[in-house]
Amino acid sequence: MQGGGGSRSTGKSRALDPNVILNNERTEAQSENVKQNCHAELDSASIQHCVLSVTLARFRNRLARLAKNGTAKSVVFALCLRSLAQFGMTLKEMTLVCAFTMAEILLSLTIIGVVAAITLPSLTGNINERTWNTQRKTLFARFSQAIPLMGSISGYANAETFVVSGLSKVLKINNICDSDHIQDCGITSNINTLKGVNFSLSVPFKLSELNSEMVSYSTSVTGGSNFSAVDSEAAAFETQNGESILLHYMPGCVSEMQETAAHYVMPKICANMIFDLNGLKGPNTVGKDIGMLTVLYPVDSSVVSPYPNINDADNSADITDALKICKSQDSEYRLPTRDEMASLFVNKKLLGILDAGGADSSLYWTSSIISTQKAWAQSMISGRRTPYDRTTELSVRCVKR
Repeated sequence: MQGGGGSRSTGKSRALDPNVILNNERTEAQSENVKQNCHAELDSASIQHCVLSVTLARFRNRLARLAKNGTAKSVVFALCLRSLAQFGMTLKEMTLVCAFTMAEILLSLTIIGVVAAITLPSLTGNINERTWNTQRKTLFARFSQAIPLMGSISGYANAETFVVSGLSKVLKINNICDSDHIQDCGITSNINTLKGVNFSLSVPFKLSELNSEMVSYSTSVTGGSNFSAVDSEAAAFETQNGESILLHYMPGCVSEMQETAAHYVMPKICANMIFDLNGLKGPNTVGKDIGMLTVLYPVDSSVVSPYPNINDADNSADITDALKICKSQDSEYRLPTRDEMASLFVNKKLLGILDAGGADSSLYWTSSIISTQKAWAQSMISGRRTPYDRTTELSVRCVKR
């Protein structure tokens, strides 16, 4: 009888869930009740109360069932349990650690949203600026290679003829627009200057609207021989790469004469282009998607596309300090050459440097050194180049190539 009783007891033990470890002080009924509560609550992945210690065997059994259910909630909950089971925690204790309230979830999503709102514009802006910088350099390289292939760039009647009969022969152009249809080539009617001031362009966009000194220039001043100042109308075109370009052409431009005395830059400028790297898309801002490209001298032409700093680096520095100032700002910054400074002069409204009138009151150093005593400076008001003592303190505007 005792042996039979022992056998029945053994059989009853095998009938219980093998993953439940019974407490010696509990009755079999209590154990069965606890076992059912644990299983039901664990299966629902929303455990409210369970006092049994978790063993590896029980955890494996429940993990297998949860994995079989295949729900994301069950899987996440199971992984959390697995991490805590090794510490001998009860299911109730683990549930308190693993579960999330709706308030906690909403708070987490709010924090993620705030961080994203702060960081994404900066990341996007950096990506755009790198893209524009690469496009600008590529555009400059294409024009630097194309212009010399034209031989002489003088002799064309106007900007449209220059593009149709000259530039299109050496550069892939998709669309050409005359002065009455400039905007058909993706030219925006509003440009933000380098300093963020809106600069409205009228159509047709004449040279005088870009720089009145280019038109009012007199042939009687030094260096003005054989130069005819004409208030020419612009033309526009779109390149095969998608850039929109507004072009002014000066048919009477003259060659470099290696002057050593003061002279004006206007006769040297043959063509000036304002390019937009992405057409009518924003931000239409100089220094970002909009830039300038200037061609000087009809033969052996110089092509420049300065990328200026937003502000003057210094308002009073001699030439030695000016060179150092640009290098200290950024490894890519430097003083502009004479030709680059001429480009900045023509496009000064785009930079936010407006006409001030009067004498040469806004003088800037260039990187062109004449001698141990002299260096070239240029007025951004009149366009006059003047040799100055290297110890003279003038304004400094740095550019990138």
